[in-house]
Amino acid sequence: MSNEPGPVPGRRYTVWIVGLLAYGLAVFHRSSLAVAGLAATERFDISASQLASFTVLQLLVYASMQIPVGLMVDRFGSRTVLTAAIVVVSTGQAAFAFADSYALALGARVLVGAGDAMTFICVLRLVTSWFPRRQVPLISQLTGNLGQLGALAAAAPMTWALGHLGWTRAYLGGALAGAAMLVVLRVLLHDTPTQAHLRGVPLSARALVASLAASWAQPGTRLGLWMHFSTPFSTTLMGLLWGFPFLVTAEHLSAGTASALLSLLVATSVAYGPLLGWLVGRHPWHRSTTSLVIVGALATAWGLVLLWPGDAPLPLLVLLIVVVGAGGPGSMIGFDVARTSNPDHRTASASGIINVGGFTSGLLAVLAVGAVLDALTPGAQDYTPEAFRWAMATQYLLWTLGVVQVLRYRRRVRSLTTREQVAGGSSMVDLTPDAR
Repeated sequence: MSNEPGPVPGRRYTVWIVGLLAYGLAVFHRSSLAVAGLAATERFDISASQLASFTVLQLLVYASMQIPVGLMVDRFGSRTVLTAAIVVVSTGQAAFAFADSYALALGARVLVGAGDAMTFICVLRLVTSWFPRRQVPLISQLTGNLGQLGALAAAAPMTWALGHLGWTRAYLGGALAGAAMLVVLRVLLHDTPTQAHLRGVPLSARALVASLAASWAQPGTRLGLWMHFSTPFSTTLMGLLWGFPFLVTAEHLSAGTASALLSLLVATSVAYGPLLGWLVGRHPWHRSTTSLVIVGALATAWGLVLLWPGDAPLPLLVLLIVVVGAGGPGSMIGFDVARTSNPDHRTASASGIINVGGFTSGLLAVLAVGAVLDALTPGAQDYTPEAFRWAMATQYLLWTLGVVQVLRYRRRVRSLTTREQVAGGSSMVDLTPDAR
């Protein structure tokens, strides 16, 4: 994989921006249900668990496709896979616009999840192909966070569209944006500075398994996976489905205020990106410590809100949103661990393994909240504040698991680094940073 800049310095930024727009569009489609949860409950006459199943299924498809998508990108290149992604996600969103039953809507969200699953790893591969290595941590962080502007478009604008245009036209408008994106992508995006289409060496099934096994055998890959598992699911929970109902039903905010807070969530996530990118670039030996600090801040902020007697004051809810905004950018640190733990030809597949972590935890979080709400308010669609507090408290189970695993694999990486230094006399900078 080439890490040399393109012949024209601005060209690499053009390619990156096109990839970023494709990713942002996928994030918009992924997040478009966040402010439509209550409307979907009425449209399809469904329970909390059934509503959660939209996001759960979407995340399940996303997580299950990450390793195959990583292999596809290594084999066929970002341009080809991104093209397929735009077609699939736009088709799914159009189907969701016209769905008039729960079953049809579920099928549409499967397509949205499948198309969404193909985008992010493609853009990460473009970053490593077009930018010098010293810039990769920062550009990768910016990719993950600027892409979340797609979620910003799914907050207040989507709320307005649903209220003024109706369900079908609101979702169909988003789907039609994919056609324009497809034209831009095919004209401007190349896989590398020297190749429009990058093609990897065809591998047999045995070779594919061996490549994945090699990535998984690297403790740094597993450390990155658990770092990615631990940090983003609270952001997913709030941004994709339960944030709006929680703020309106449990904290008794107006729809406009709740929508504004979800927009703030996206804005703070974007703001964290450059800071964490700079921090990781300057202090690569402290990457897992940074992740653990983020988890601690998340657990503390949620504890203050959930334990507050009655409705939490608005400044505390703003603080919660600002802290939760760090979860998505924090998960990006895991990809940097994968990048420095694996050779270039395994970058996409290792990233696919790691990307499973955060979307698995997000899936579990969304599912757990829906299950607890149904258990505490059986047969009702008006969930009590107390039920919501218990439901949101299920996040602590996932944080506990994630922290235990991060500490476990951090010790393994440190031990491996120490043994390699002793055996080979290598300096610390010649080895994969152990994310201390």
